[in-house]
Amino acid sequence: MDSIDTFASLLLEEAKRFLEIAVEANEDDGMNANLHASMVLAFCALEAHVNAVSDEMALQKGLTPHEKSILLEREVGLDNGQYKVKPTLKMHRLEDRILFLFARFTKAPLDKDAPWWGKLKLSLKLRNQISHPKGAILLTRQDVEASLEAIIGCLDAIYQSIYGRKLPAAARGLQSKMTF
Repeated sequence: MDSIDTFASLLLEEAKRFLEIAVEANEDDGMNANLHASMVLAFCALEAHVNAVSDEMALQKGLTPHEKSILLEREVGLDNGQYKVKPTLKMHRLEDRILFLFARFTKAPLDKDAPWWGKLKLSLKLRNQISHPKGAILLTRQDVEASLEAIIGCLDAIYQSIYGRKLPAAARGLQSKMTF
């Protein structure tokens, strides 16, 4: 892999392909396994894209240590009386990092009325039920399709707002360019 951008794009394409395989599956076990794989990879792709954008934005001059802390997911502490970013990991909620990117690096804050935002929040709950199960969860094709659409919408909004261009994968929607 030559960059985090390439890897993030690959993860999104894999997620879309696993959804396609789930739709083609002849038995419930195969469909469910592929829906789970699609959902988990879709969120890996979202996090990878957000990390890539955040890493790039962290290179800008004039950021406070606290802003860099959010972007780089690092702890801030005092060093000789001044705030400094430390190498210690400090996780932030994905939702908060997305909101921060819009608030800090775009001309307008995130439009919380955008269709993808509401779908993304619901999708995060589903992802968390898979990642931190307290019981069985049955994902539907519609759940995963809505999640992928929300993630693609989110990434497209980030790319358009920060870079002034569309997310390349957005034009293909849910159709993967992979054939495995």
